[in-house]
Amino acid sequence: MPSLSWNEIKTRAIQFSRAWAAETREQAEKQTFWNEFFLVFGIPRRTVASFEEPVQRIQHTYGFIDLLWKGKLLVEHKSAGASLEAAEAQAFDYIQDLQSSGRGDEAPRYILLSDFKRFALYDLEPDDQLDLPLFRGLRFHRTEFPLAEFHASWQASALVAGGSNLSPD
Repeated sequence: MPSLSWNEIKTRAIQFSRAWAAETREQAEKQTFWNEFFLVFGIPRRTVASFEEPVQRIQHTYGFIDLLWKGKLLVEHKSAGASLEAAEAQAFDYIQDLQSSGRGDEAPRYILLSDFKRFALYDLEPDDQLDLPLFRGLRFHRTEFPLAEFHASWQASALVAGGSNLSPD
């Protein structure tokens, strides 16, 4: 993966926020949104993550994760103004579904939710609880920020998008 400076990422994040400020329609634009999100970090999304990843639900039906970077990141996206709490519940259900269907190694460390206007980032394995079993006494770290402040909060997202490959200025 290319190595970008933090200043380049910040510039790209500002451009991304401006370009997406008026968007509201999940079905029409979410895939383009996430492709461009990954490019903020210099990562072509297709090299790390897939859209509409099927997962067998506990009820033996199939659900489709909006975006999955196996073992790293699960994304759920909603239309502007939609409930991020509903997206949160859906994301946590998908993680349980991955576990119960024998795909536990694909369960991510991070969940990222968005409705175009806001992001909510969850770190499911914060350093203070690495030995706790998933969903048993789970304490996760949640960071929420508006799209307009993405450039100021991009370091949290850089962790998701391969922050260890990024070089500080």
